[in-house]
Amino acid sequence: MTIFFHELKRDRVRLIVWAAAIAFMLGISIIIYPQMTSQLEGMGDMFSEMGGFSEAFNMDKINFGEFRGYFAVECGNVLGLGGALFAALIGITALSKEERDRTAEFLLTHPVSRSHVTAQKLLAVMAQVLILNAAVALVAVLATLAIGESIDGKLFFNVFLGYLLMQLEIACVTFGLSAFIRGGGIGIGLGLAFVLYFMNILANLTDSAEFLRYITPFSYADGTAIVSSGAIEVKYLIPGIAYALIGVAAAFIKYERKDIRA
Repeated sequence: MTIFFHELKRDRVRLIVWAAAIAFMLGISIIIYPQMTSQLEGMGDMFSEMGGFSEAFNMDKINFGEFRGYFAVECGNVLGLGGALFAALIGITALSKEERDRTAEFLLTHPVSRSHVTAQKLLAVMAQVLILNAAVALVAVLATLAIGESIDGKLFFNVFLGYLLMQLEIACVTFGLSAFIRGGGIGIGLGLAFVLYFMNILANLTDSAEFLRYITPFSYADGTAIVSSGAIEVKYLIPGIAYALIGVAAAFIKYERKDIRA
């Protein structure tokens, strides 16, 4: 597990910064809810009648004036997109950074196979995603209790599980891509996260783009959709699991055969 712990130590500052930023933003959004209650009651009706805008963010399916609806929207805006960007960032740099930083020769001269290196790095990526989500979930629960709102265990569990699975999928897909590139690839990873995010918005806007729901993980990790239906859409989750497995398999196969530049 030497490589695993080395990766966690190497990326600890990035993890702390992202986790702190996302947790802080979500925590503040929850804490200010009581001061916004009177305005939100009217805004809920207004948002539900804004046609395409409401449909794009599923705000026509929830009551934005209630804490459940407010939490779903804010959690989606902060943890959904923020978490996706973090997952894409750590996934796309996991294997490629060795060539970028010229540390590949030092790493690969150790008596370990490339598949072992790949597995340890993958575990480190997934661990960072889990740590970030655990920290954000803890802050969200504490902030909710601080304002006197009751904790809906099923709601919180489904929403955070949806975003966790979405981030793990993006991390696995970008992890696979990282085996094919030689630079940092940060732009590729972040760009992919944004594209997947807007795919979900497009799918919400028009029935002709319904097929995009089977491509983007934001379709099953949409907090507003989870709150309105009470569960994660399994029919969109299954393709996501397949994409994640393909990304992992591609990483192992490519990195095993790759001509790595020291």
